[in-house]
Amino acid sequence: MSADFARAARVVAAVHGRQETPADPGYQAGLADELRQTYGQAGLIELYGRFSAGDGFIDALMRKTIWQSLARRCGAGLKVGSGACFKHAETFEIGDGVFIGAQAYIQGRYDGTCIIGNNVWIGPQAFLDARDLVMEDYVGWGPGAKILGSSHTGIPIDVPIVRTDLEIKPVRIGAWADIGTNVTILPGVTIGKGAIVGAGAVVVSDVEPFSVVAGVPAKFLRWRTDTDPTPATP
Repeated sequence: MSADFARAARVVAAVHGRQETPADPGYQAGLADELRQTYGQAGLIELYGRFSAGDGFIDALMRKTIWQSLARRCGAGLKVGSGACFKHAETFEIGDGVFIGAQAYIQGRYDGTCIIGNNVWIGPQAFLDARDLVMEDYVGWGPGAKILGSSHTGIPIDVPIVRTDLEIKPVRIGAWADIGTNVTILPGVTIGKGAIVGAGAVVVSDVEPFSVVAGVPAKFLRWRTDTDPTPATP
């Protein structure tokens, strides 16, 4: 094996999880209020399309300001990547220092609940069914990871399943939890505080606090310890 392939893993300091929440520009709150009053909800959604895909300063500023204008509550230091989208943002309650990665999609419901705590990191291309979702502080959400919050009843059987009623079940993600890349969490699941869910897992039942689970379906592997070598999401 060559020297390049034999290199040991490196341990470096976390970035998002340790940084102080940056203060928003002094004009941002006023801009958000002005946009809300001038455009209204429908107009803001249309306006968002002009800035959703760009990577420049103005695009990033307008994305986070429009999210702030639409959300029920939005803390300081929000960062919204290019292509990130939403549905029913008026139901969102977003904490301080939240990062939402490029092409992530958060789908609320007009009468739903979506609470995202402080210092949450949501990776690129994530999908969150946020019709009944609480995600507590310092959650790391891996790229492409998904929450499914509902399923069709399939009743009666003499009509297409897609036409039957939806049963929406609450999903709860405890503080400090780390959700790996391409994980799928099914309706009604609670992830306990500080738990780690391995990449690609399909989580069909509750996960205990400070446990490590992985697999399809996800199964308990071990308890976390102070010597735990498992890396966490940034």
